[in-house]
Amino acid sequence: MSLTEREREIVALLRRDPMIGSAAIAEALGTTRAAVNVHLSNLGRKGVILGRGYVLATTPGVVVIGGSNMDVKARSERRVVPASSNPGTAAITPGGVGRNVAENLARLGTRTHLISVVGGDALGDQVLAATSAAGVHVEHVRRGSRPTGTYTAVLDADGELMVAVSDMSAAEEIDAALVAGARDLIANAGLLVLDGNLPEATIAYALELAASAGVRTVLEPVSVPKAAARAHLVSAELPLFAVTPNRDELTALTGLPSGTDREVREAAAALHERGVRYVWTHLGERGSLLSGPEGAVPVAAVPAEVVDVTGAGDAALAAFAHALLAGEDVAAAAAYGHAAAALTIAGTHTVRPDLTDWLVRSTL
Repeated sequence: MSLTEREREIVALLRRDPMIGSAAIAEALGTTRAAVNVHLSNLGRKGVILGRGYVLATTPGVVVIGGSNMDVKARSERRVVPASSNPGTAAITPGGVGRNVAENLARLGTRTHLISVVGGDALGDQVLAATSAAGVHVEHVRRGSRPTGTYTAVLDADGELMVAVSDMSAAEEIDAALVAGARDLIANAGLLVLDGNLPEATIAYALELAASAGVRTVLEPVSVPKAAARAHLVSAELPLFAVTPNRDELTALTGLPSGTDREVREAAAALHERGVRYVWTHLGERGSLLSGPEGAVPVAAVPAEVVDVTGAGDAALAAFAHALLAGEDVAAAAAYGHAAAALTIAGTHTVRPDLTDWLVRSTL
């Protein structure tokens, strides 16, 4: 943890008396109240203290760097008829891969900080308010110059995705300078999660920060185009703890086929050679294949009635990260991730508002 000597002295005082005020801290240390307030602010940015009550963080949290946007989901009442108007329903909710992962984590009980950008518009106000209300720390979410991003999805009557249009140009403003402002927070994290929608330079800089601090990093490829564009960043020089692709994204990352289980194993082995410790490949209804130093292990999906598939992958990744920080082994964390995904697709919300650790464990 990169704390100054003065910051360590303040932390020691807070451990003895969490209700101590800044004036009393200043008197104890022989300094000014203004100087103490600066140190307290820095400790907050580093994730060492939480909120105004000077509550000390006792366990490592997760830092998520990724997109925040507004989701527009339209669902047809009947099977979609292409090139025609389809009667149905629509809903607008906060979304974005990074933001969704962060909210899921917070609802599961993990201390989570989000690094992101939203527009200075009404949609940005709504996204920030909802994310903060869910328990995510948003002090590193910046108001950008572009409109808040949107993700518009059209679902068939059975909840399967038919087509989606993503306008994530605001995510281009999640730059290295924004990440650098949270470098101490990242260095103190138990896990760093990177959204594949991030600009290439931002991912590269975040990987360097995490590698230098020895922080485990998980990369979510997001889509085939993004996976292909970011594939060259996966290298042994900046090792990843895990990547979480589906079959097509695995092919995009490696250039290798992944149509059969054997091909999935071979493609995962290629990523291991490039410094990835675990490759968690999602196989749809069949579950997933977790490949790591111990070999390749199939992880069964948790059965669920499909209502809406949107957000299932984000829930799985968040639950995976939550379980890892709780001390679960990687295979158990993957199974926990499947349980969270099953709960998500069984409801209408992209992030279940009733999601808890107890609810997920009751599904296993």
